[in-house]
Amino acid sequence: MIPLGEQRLRRVVRGYADHHHLERHHQGIGGRPISPSPSEVNGTGEIRRRERLGGMLNFYYREAA
Repeated sequence: MIPLGEQRLRRVVRGYADHHHLERHHQGIGGRPISPSPSEVNGTGEIRRRERLGGMLNFYYREAA
């Protein structure tokens, strides 16, 4: 991905940082995200997918019931 323009670059960096801190599972802390969203921690509903950066980063989570 080659961001064209400062705004696009900022959006890409923000999207990756959000994914890294809120969604990506980290091996060093027991496979948990650094800052998990409370609504996505113990869901019992359907599995959903959230994509970032046009589908380059995907996050799967279980919806709250």
